[in-house]
Amino acid sequence: MKILFQGDSITDAGRDRNDIHDMGGGYPKFTKDILQKQITNAEFINLGISGDRAESLMARWDSDCIAYSPDILTILIGINDTWHHADSRNWMLDSYFESCYRDILTKTRKNTNAKIIIMEQFLLSVPDKNFFREDLDPKIQITRTLAREFADIFIPLDGIFAASSVKYPPTHWADDGVHPTEYGAKIIADYLSKAIIEAAASI
Repeated sequence: MKILFQGDSITDAGRDRNDIHDMGGGYPKFTKDILQKQITNAEFINLGISGDRAESLMARWDSDCIAYSPDILTILIGINDTWHHADSRNWMLDSYFESCYRDILTKTRKNTNAKIIIMEQFLLSVPDKNFFREDLDPKIQITRTLAREFADIFIPLDGIFAASSVKYPPTHWADDGVHPTEYGAKIIADYLSKAIIEAAASI
């Protein structure tokens, strides 16, 4: 069973890009640690790239997803589509974000039999990034809409981290509001590993 992790720096997590099986130090690593005890025939592939946006995934999707024919695909993308435009507040058009994301999901459905697990982009509440919400929240809604159309399983990380921040401060989960600490990465891994087990059972 081939499990492919795709996304930006949160997925990349410092992996060795010369080794597709290197999980880096983030949630893919912790997910693999959990699943290796339960799924013995899995090949884990991490192709997350730091800085990527939905349009970046679209540009490399044939080579970095379709060509691998994954059985299970996990996607976490979208925060950079906001962050990279934050200094000027010249936000990316929501329609462009949706078209890029829709393109990769459509290609996946058409060209593979992969079970698709979509995780929504998230932002922990930190003072210097709270204004991201004016652009991020509509794009999260787009991600949720696309998930209803394309995903086999959806993980609402923005809501999950909001709930987790009631018990512990936001910086416990992500120092800068975006990149998870080990605690934050393990929360993602907990939800994702359960989703992968569910998806694997239907293959």
